[in-house]
Amino acid sequence: MKIVIVPSGFKECLDAEDVAIAMAKGVRRFDEEIDVEVVPMIDGGEGFAKTIVSLKAGELIYKEVTGPVGKKIKSHFGIFTEHNKRTAVIEMAAVAGLKHVPRDQRNPLKTTTYGVGELILAALDLGVDHILVGCGDSGTSDGGSGMAQALGVKFFDHHHKQLFIQGGEDLLEVAHIDSTHVDKRLTDVSIDVACNWTNVLCGEKGVARVFGPQKGATPQQVEKLSAALEHYAALVQKNCSVDVRTLPGSGASGGLGAGLIAFTGATLHPRFDLIKNYINIEEKIAGADIVLTAEGSIDFQTPNGKIPAEVARIAKKNQIPVIAITGTIGKGADLNYQAGIDAYSSIIQKPATLEKAISKAPQWIEDSIVAVLRQVSVGLRIARRKMA
Repeated sequence: MKIVIVPSGFKECLDAEDVAIAMAKGVRRFDEEIDVEVVPMIDGGEGFAKTIVSLKAGELIYKEVTGPVGKKIKSHFGIFTEHNKRTAVIEMAAVAGLKHVPRDQRNPLKTTTYGVGELILAALDLGVDHILVGCGDSGTSDGGSGMAQALGVKFFDHHHKQLFIQGGEDLLEVAHIDSTHVDKRLTDVSIDVACNWTNVLCGEKGVARVFGPQKGATPQQVEKLSAALEHYAALVQKNCSVDVRTLPGSGASGGLGAGLIAFTGATLHPRFDLIKNYINIEEKIAGADIVLTAEGSIDFQTPNGKIPAEVARIAKKNQIPVIAITGTIGKGADLNYQAGIDAYSSIIQKPATLEKAISKAPQWIEDSIVAVLRQVSVGLRIARRKMA
């Protein structure tokens, strides 16, 4: 039997590599003779830079930058050279991800992407030709305004006083945007962004309403943030001549996608359309008998471009069964059957605190894989018996 393992990370717990290691241990514990292949898979979130740099034999550059709550943190970006082109890989999650927002400070009205801009500047200082940005696992919703400020964009209020935007709520005070001072080196660099194509900045399905609660926003804060991003989008259209309200991907990472379009001239891409240029996943999945995938939470959002659903989409082209394990099973999880996931189960088998679940996750993942394969073996025995 050939099993291919292609997991996502468990947000704020384990990255994709750690999940894959635990899953592979489970397979080998069940049967050491099984042929196991682990495919490093990324969706633009945690592990994006590290994985691509590893595949391309590049290096990670570490730098102290501004974190999402305004304090300095140690972050990183990657550099690799291919076809005489030097590419920087910037992972939004590594500088402004939710993991960098303390639980008692989770309010997307008050978090910033300023550090993302600082990493872009650091990449420009190294003379790169191309920048690849991964949008995912964000802890911010400032429309990319913080990043823009780091790059030289200025924001002014009704009294022509320059503002320093520290979070989404500050956008309500902006009356004018001046992008004439943005770093000129950006015109000589191409920027490609891997993002969730279904995320838009504004409207009923805008980023404030869909993801604001996940980042700690109350219902009242969601409405305030939604109004702020609507106001911001109108100003971007007026001052930058681009309508980012409902562009595909504009809502990625709390609207960072919109900011990248408006202020850096970036091109947004459905994340797997871009990432498959770096990871030969389709060929590897095609050779499997079973595909095992994983995600921290499987729910109604999983079919919208998240790793388990994308893996299932590829597997179904070759009629290969897909089984997913997850930390939690959320609302609308059954939609994943339509997305091509044949079965899913939680690694949590009894009530546990969040702290215990996080600490035990590697062992529980391993145990869950053993349990899944025992069930698969039962099915195989039944099939053989009927064929005999």
